[in-house]
Amino acid sequence: MDAPALEHWLEKFFSFLKYERNLSAKTLDNYHRQLTAVTEQLNITSWSELTTQHIRSILSQARRKNLAPRSIALRLSAMRTFCQFLVAENILKTNPAKAVQTPKLGRPLPKHLNVDQVGQLLDIDPESVLAIRDRAMMELTYGCGLRLAELSGLNMQDIVTKGQIRVLGKGRKERIIPVGKTATTWINKWLRVRSQMTPPADEQALFVSMHKRRISHRQIAKRMELWAHKQHVDQKVNPHKLRHSYATHMLESSGDLRAVQELLGHANLSTTQVYTHLDFQHLAKVYDNTHPRSRKK
Repeated sequence: MDAPALEHWLEKFFSFLKYERNLSAKTLDNYHRQLTAVTEQLNITSWSELTTQHIRSILSQARRKNLAPRSIALRLSAMRTFCQFLVAENILKTNPAKAVQTPKLGRPLPKHLNVDQVGQLLDIDPESVLAIRDRAMMELTYGCGLRLAELSGLNMQDIVTKGQIRVLGKGRKERIIPVGKTATTWINKWLRVRSQMTPPADEQALFVSMHKRRISHRQIAKRMELWAHKQHVDQKVNPHKLRHSYATHMLESSGDLRAVQELLGHANLSTTQVYTHLDFQHLAKVYDNTHPRSRKK
């Protein structure tokens, strides 16, 4: 394997993903790990030699190492995207990864809290500045369906009005989200006491830690887990679970998949369909009330 020659095009690809596609650091890391593992298994001197057989062999090795189907699918997806890049750069004539079938995946739905559990979690007395901050973060996460990175990345100027916030989502795509009355109330309570944590004057983060800087992803997750224990919620709580609870409750109430897609910031409707789910009884009721063949005579 001519490692320098192969690595040259990998670095160009990673730069393309970062600066042209604006992918997140986590996504870039996933591509890097997958394609580095692939490169170590190849016995070629140039990417122009890559064939469908090479790719099938790599996936076979992954199966022998007992990699999960989802991990194998991720590796194949990374290879497909990279090969398409090489086609655009005239290194490959066709994409050899397109002919390889993606392994079948189970599609487990993320767990969510029911409405009563959310109410129990958020029934926090404002006994301290930290309690006010934490409730404001959880109210906003559940009230707007924010991703963890979106919550942590909020700045003071992202509060557009009393009823809207500006969010920077995946791929640095901006969206404006309506904020409910309860979340707005707790944001205002937090803003009134935020100065007690004495952040530097130039700190623009909406939510700050005791270290006087933007609160980290890890700190947010730990605080939510702590409150779930304090409030005797019988499930583990994290930002993703609150986001999924928001999506589930919105979809069950409205049935408007397109609207939920926009609110969640999903580029594709299929992502929303996997991420959210409707209660089967609700679907059955809709069917019974609307389908001509279901009506009783």
